[in-house]
Amino acid sequence: MIIDKGIPIKNVYYMLTYAFKELKRNNYEQIAGEDFEDIHDLFAEILSLGIAYLLKQGLHRQYVIKEEEMQTLRGKLSMQQTIKKRMTRDTHLVCEYDTFSENNVFNQILKSCVLLLLRYSDVSSEKKTKLRKLMIYFETIDEIPSASIHWDMLRYDRNTRTYQMLHGLCYFLLRSRLLTTESGDVKMERFSDEHMNLLFQRFVMEYYKRKHPEYKAQAKQIKWDLCENKSVSASMLPIMQTDITLALGGRTLIIDTKYYGQTFQENMGKISLHSPNLYQIHTYVTNEDKYHTGLVDGMLLYARTSNDIQPDAQFRNHDGNIFMVKTLDLSQDFKIIEDQLENIPKYKV
Repeated sequence: MIIDKGIPIKNVYYMLTYAFKELKRNNYEQIAGEDFEDIHDLFAEILSLGIAYLLKQGLHRQYVIKEEEMQTLRGKLSMQQTIKKRMTRDTHLVCEYDTFSENNVFNQILKSCVLLLLRYSDVSSEKKTKLRKLMIYFETIDEIPSASIHWDMLRYDRNTRTYQMLHGLCYFLLRSRLLTTESGDVKMERFSDEHMNLLFQRFVMEYYKRKHPEYKAQAKQIKWDLCENKSVSASMLPIMQTDITLALGGRTLIIDTKYYGQTFQENMGKISLHSPNLYQIHTYVTNEDKYHTGLVDGMLLYARTSNDIQPDAQFRNHDGNIFMVKTLDLSQDFKIIEDQLENIPKYKV
């Protein structure tokens, strides 16, 4: 089966195996031979296998702060809440204490993601049944609002490493969770271009990390090339974070991945590339190459669409920096996709 842009679901799975190494191991390998009707169906199967594996190990437990009304003091007294109680002639104490619990953020993320998948009509009834059976073991675990998850604060050690890949999948699903219509009804958002762009970016990065460690692939933060000026603080300027930066011998290649429904913009009948994308990659290159060596290049890498015309251009500025616009056809056999990625760093200087 395929999703938008003609991308087979199986290719999405292969992209995930690069983005998350764990999918190459354990009981996830059986997924490669299955057919899925929808991308949410694929995610449901991965999560059901992963959570079943976690339950065999035992869900992660950690100390969490619990607030409770009590007759006697336990832990730390919540003075403000207790005073409010006394003002209503309630003699209970409000106490905060630590408890060793499965009801922590690691498990709350999984439960929230499963409950989200259960609301999708394109997840098969078989997959939903498997997920519901697993949720029996999550009855004491709370659902967590996606906006309150601090993804960058999560830390994984040997006891929580098995959660890392599953949380990565949850991140794609929970990042844009619900849309509310004007009538007040709640509808679920489809797996959007934004979700696929996240996966596309991570897939390309992890491909080069795994296949070509000599390229030293990283998502590099570029500093603004500014003169000293006390009236302007660099902290006020937006952060320049590249999607992928490759070290190719004596040259540097900055790749910005784009996954759009339309790769071109139209104005007054004229078709052109998206202006903000070109301005962005130009800004990255010129600030990274602050000494004007001409050894830093930039590439906009688009996922191929169904348009008759696909972006394909290369030009050079006066400093010698090369700018390229290329497409990656994700609808092809995955071996062809890998060959396309192999050819990207071999551009002519």
